[in-house]
Amino acid sequence: MATLHLMVGLPCSGKTTLAQQLEREKAALRLTPDEWQVRLFGQDAEEPEHDARHSLIEAMLWDIASRALALGTNVILDFGFWAREEREDFRWRAKQLGASSEVHFLDVPDEELLRRLAARNAQVSQTSFHIPADMMKPWMAFFQRPTPDELERRD
Repeated sequence: MATLHLMVGLPCSGKTTLAQQLEREKAALRLTPDEWQVRLFGQDAEEPEHDARHSLIEAMLWDIASRALALGTNVILDFGFWAREEREDFRWRAKQLGASSEVHFLDVPDEELLRRLAARNAQVSQTSFHIPADMMKPWMAFFQRPTPDELERRD
């Protein structure tokens, strides 16, 4: 049975690093929208079109993921999944395809996230966005931490 792995956490929490590790360990297809978006549109995090572009990329990546799951391939969605409703939706989608699902939550204190963000922003990257700290702070307030029941594997 294929497994859908959901990477849950804020920017700079280590999602992509863990996703890369799981990609090797689980023989999984890793889909990280930021890598696609930066490559296609550059550093557009502060542009008005960013969110619409990001949504389109995530929708296309789900199309790829759903086909891979149906074929029996493990998939990692490195989307962040900040809201419980979104996590539950993708777990339901996996179940409809006959796949199991797992949530991988990276819980990092706010101060550490901001420290990592500053370090990340100091480097030019072709795979991640430059995010001003003032953009990150409202996201920290919005983020819904997974409950213990969400962290259980679902077959």
